[in-house]
Amino acid sequence: MSIVVTILATLVALEFFFIMYLETFATTSKRTSEVFGLDIQELQRKSVNTLFKNQGIYNGLLGVLILITVFAFQSTTAVMLLMGYIILVAAYGAITSDKKIILTQGGLAIITLIVCLIV
Repeated sequence: MSIVVTILATLVALEFFFIMYLETFATTSKRTSEVFGLDIQELQRKSVNTLFKNQGIYNGLLGVLILITVFAFQSTTAVMLLMGYIILVAAYGAITSDKKIILTQGGLAIITLIVCLIV
């Protein structure tokens, strides 16, 4: 696996750890409110708060899986599959929620996948 793919995939993992932080640990923060476009009062609702925390765990585990794929397995194929998954999820989010999700959540994964294909 090339150093460029390693760096890019690690950055994607860090992005998902940041999302996990916002959703799980800083659920009702001003920053979380800004990133997700929700009022702090909405984020404080028990049902929304619980959903965010659960979603955050999934995003954190995705970050862990990316790091395991990069550093333990060193598999470009596995990285490509994970990036494809992330892109599909971002595309779904863009269709169902906010069009900018394809770039904000999927942009770095798209770049990583492209680099995997050319390197």
